[in-house]
Amino acid sequence: NGCYLTNYKIYSRKKMKEQFVAYIKDLQKTITSKIEAIDGGATFKEDIWERPQGGGGRTRVIENGNVFEKGGVNTSEVFGELPESMQVYFGVKEANFFACGLSLVLHPLNPMVPTVHANWRYFEMYNKQGGLIDQWFGGGQDLTPYYLFEKDAKHFHQTCKAACDMHDPLFYPKYKARCDAYFYNPHREEGRGVGGLFFDYCKKSPKMRIKDWYNFVTQIGDSFLDAYTPIVEKRKGLPYTPEQKDWQEIRRGRYVEFNLVHDKGTLFGLKTNGRIESILMSLPPSVQWRYDHQPEPGSEEEKLITVLKNPVSWA
Repeated sequence: NGCYLTNYKIYSRKKMKEQFVAYIKDLQKTITSKIEAIDGGATFKEDIWERPQGGGGRTRVIENGNVFEKGGVNTSEVFGELPESMQVYFGVKEANFFACGLSLVLHPLNPMVPTVHANWRYFEMYNKQGGLIDQWFGGGQDLTPYYLFEKDAKHFHQTCKAACDMHDPLFYPKYKARCDAYFYNPHREEGRGVGGLFFDYCKKSPKMRIKDWYNFVTQIGDSFLDAYTPIVEKRKGLPYTPEQKDWQEIRRGRYVEFNLVHDKGTLFGLKTNGRIESILMSLPPSVQWRYDHQPEPGSEEEKLITVLKNPVSWA
């Protein structure tokens, strides 16, 4: 009986990994096809890569399009020995790991269209004998506008809430608050954007099986296009001035600051000898840093900053 249980646990673990890898590969195809259709000009360039220490991924990048100035939709599955720095972080010794996920960032050309980021991931950790130490899901999706259209923020959040509510009515307020707290630049005392969802270390519990977390995370992933693409369709043709483009690039600087200083995904990739092109894919193509730049009082730019300093309950 003990042998059967051990084999069953190993089988279940492999099945969950395989399930989620298959899911993110299908989702990558769905998202990139939709984004290409919206852009109507550029297409995604695909780059399949291997990680020397174990695993690899599929990077898809779109650049210089009619709608998207730069964007990436990446999948990866990597494994091997957990680096010493990460062993210290997780409080374990001599551990191995498996991690897979889909990560995307889309930077629009038009400053009236918001940047969007999303990530859905699964992680397993093992001892030297191959026994499972821990496993969890994480992820989320968030919106970074350059000009605030309240209807857009409400639509994005309402879509996130509807997906969460199908699993637990407490999930949306909990993960919305975590998103506001996580995507925050303390050195600027402002959020990176208007938020969305952020969840991590979603583990098996008396209330939630690991399969339940899989169902939740895939529900959020499936909601992404419904949350974002109607906003793009509505705003992509709006006129804008050179000054508004400058503002977009200044705000992109704040985006870069967060990703390089605070983002756990970026830091994990760097500490595990991840592929640098994929890790830094999230950075926008053109950015400005102006000394002590302040928006004009009463302007649309100041309106955005006010909201970034004081998170709003959009849904």
